[in-house]
Amino acid sequence: MMKSFKNEDKEYIANTYARFDLEISHGKGAYVYDINGREYIDLASGIAANTLGMADDEWVEAVHAQLKKCQHTSNLYYSEPCVRLAEILCKRTGAKKVFFGNSGAEANECAIKVARLWGTENKGEEYYNIITLKNSFHGRTITTLAATGQDVFHKYFTPLTQGFLYGEANNLESIEALLKENKCCAVMMELVQGEGGVLALNRDFVLGVSELCQKYNVLLVLDEVQTGNGRSGELYAYQCYGIEPDVVSTAKGLGGGLPIGACMMFEKTKDTLKPSLHGSTFGGNPIACASAVHILNRIDDKLLNEVKEKSAYIFNTLNGADGIESVSGLGLMIGIKTTGDVSVILQKCMEKGILPIKAKNKLRLLPALNIPMELLVKAVEIIKQVASENK
Repeated sequence: MMKSFKNEDKEYIANTYARFDLEISHGKGAYVYDINGREYIDLASGIAANTLGMADDEWVEAVHAQLKKCQHTSNLYYSEPCVRLAEILCKRTGAKKVFFGNSGAEANECAIKVARLWGTENKGEEYYNIITLKNSFHGRTITTLAATGQDVFHKYFTPLTQGFLYGEANNLESIEALLKENKCCAVMMELVQGEGGVLALNRDFVLGVSELCQKYNVLLVLDEVQTGNGRSGELYAYQCYGIEPDVVSTAKGLGGGLPIGACMMFEKTKDTLKPSLHGSTFGGNPIACASAVHILNRIDDKLLNEVKEKSAYIFNTLNGADGIESVSGLGLMIGIKTTGDVSVILQKCMEKGILPIKAKNKLRLLPALNIPMELLVKAVEIIKQVASENK
C-alpha cells in the first residue's frame, strides 16, 4: 500500500471538488490503479481528456522527445510544434487560423472575443449579443459562466458579463425570436450538452440554426471542448451534422492529458484577431502542442470507426435494459438515465471496479477512444447488473 495524501489534500488544496473516496496512483491504457493496488476500468478518462488512456507508450515517447528539446519559449518566437499542430487542425477541419490557449474556458473566451470583434467590425459596436442555449455549459470564468445557460452556475458570481441571451435547445422559433429582437453577433452552442445531461441536439435544429446564422448574418460558434478530437466518432462533432461553422473551440482530448485549448477560426473570421488583441503566455506550449500533434495523428479513420462501433454497442446493449430508462449522447460521450438513484449506482459501479462519472441525474461514460472492446463489454455488463439490482 502506498502513502495516502487525503489529509494533506484537505489541509492545503482549495475545497472546490467533492472528490470520490478514491486515490489514483497510476494507470496503463484503460486501467487505473488506486494506492492499494486495486484495478479499475476507467470510463471517464480524466473527463474526456486522456484520449488514448493512461501512459500510452507512443504518446509518452512523443512528449518526452519534445521535453528533451524545449519545454517553453513564449509566443515572442516561432515554434515548430505550434505551427505543425495548427496546420493539422486547419487541414483536417477547413479552419484558416488557430489560437492556442490552455483550457476549454480559454478557448471559449477567445471564441467570444472573436465573435464580438467580428460583430463590431462588420455590423457595428452595438452588435455584441451572443445567443447561447439554456442548459448549456461553457466554462467557469466570469464570461464563460455568463455564456452558460444554467442559473445554478451563476449564483454567487453576479454581476456576470453582459450580452448573453439564452434560447431553447431544439426550438428554432426561440432562436429566431432572439435574433429578430436583439442586435447579435453570434449563436454559440454545444452540439452535445455535456454538463447539461449528455444531450445531443436534434439534427434539424442544428441545421436550422446554421441557416438562421446565414439569414441574420451572425456567426455560428461551436463549443467542441468535450465533443471534439474524435469523441463523437468524427474528428469534430459538427462533421456529424454536416454544417460549416465560423468558429470552433476545443480542448480536453486535444492534448491527450496535457492542458491545451484551441480556438479555430474559419473563412469569415480568419482575420479578426490582430496583434495585441489577445494572447496567452503558455498558449501553444511546445510540449502540449507536440502531444496534440501525436493525438491527432493517431485519430485516423480506423480509430473513428472503432468509436462508432463501440458507441453503437453501448446504445444497443443498454437501451431498454432492466433498470435503465434511457441512453443519450453521441459517440463515446454517453449519458445513462437509470430508474434507481444514480449516486447509489455510481458507488456500486466503483465497488465493482469501473469508474464512470455523473452528469446531472445520469451516469456519464467518457472512456478512452481506444479502450479495448473486451474491457468495454465487461464494463457495460457491470453497469447493466448494477442498474438492475438497484432500480
